Amino acid sequence: MAIKAVLFDLDGTLLPMDYDKFMHLYFKLLGTKLATLGYAPETVKDSVWKGVGAMVKNDGSCQNEEAFWNTFASIYGEHVHKDKGELEIFYQTEFSKVQEACGFHPGAKEVVETVKQKGLMAVLATNPLFPAVATKARMGWAGLSPEDFVYYTTYENSSYCKPNLKYYEMILEEIGVKPQECLMVGNDVQEDMIAEKLGMEVFLLTDCLINSKQQDISGYPKGGFAELLEYIRGL
Repeated sequence: MAIKAVLFDLDGTLLPMDYDKFMHLYFKLLGTKLATLGYAPETVKDSVWKGVGAMVKNDGSCQNEEAFWNTFASIYGEHVHKDKGELEIFYQTEFSKVQEACGFHPGAKEVVETVKQKGLMAVLATNPLFPAVATKARMGWAGLSPEDFVYYTTYENSSYCKPNLKYYEMILEEIGVKPQECLMVGNDVQEDMIAEKLGMEVFLLTDCLINSKQQDISGYPKGGFAELLEYIRGL
């Protein structure tokens, strides 16, 4: 069956990054911001991770945004909802400092453009743990924009997360294609290559490889941007 859509992961794939440095800077900046709003800095990291956990475990009963904020409210109280606007400002301003943990590869733009030139749909299948404002910012760091994609996932428009297969099924329904008509490109063996279980083709970008369970990756098409570009041209 011919490929009609290419799904791209963002962090560590189209956007090279030092994940540990990214998270360190992110929590440092977020903690500083929330401290100005009256949150105890020493509790912020654990509380945010609990919110992330709620999104990862989301069973589709609500949007990830709601799952996160309901968890945050269960820790700090319902007043937290009034601070969503302040967090929006944070992602529009201070969040840009996290970019120093990220690299840049011109191949990211090239592979997305090649997908579009072939008449295929380009989809940004980034784990929807961030709001749209933060996702758009990270796209920009990679030299891309929302207009490059027919669809991209955020915590506002998603009710599942990777590695839940229902996350991928949600995208398939949104863009109107079958699994066998998709190629999933990502750097995380557990979160991205799992799409193969639905019948998708997969490509493992190894520049910022994440393989936390030390799985055998010998059977996956894989390589850097040069190999990915060649693979896409051959679709």
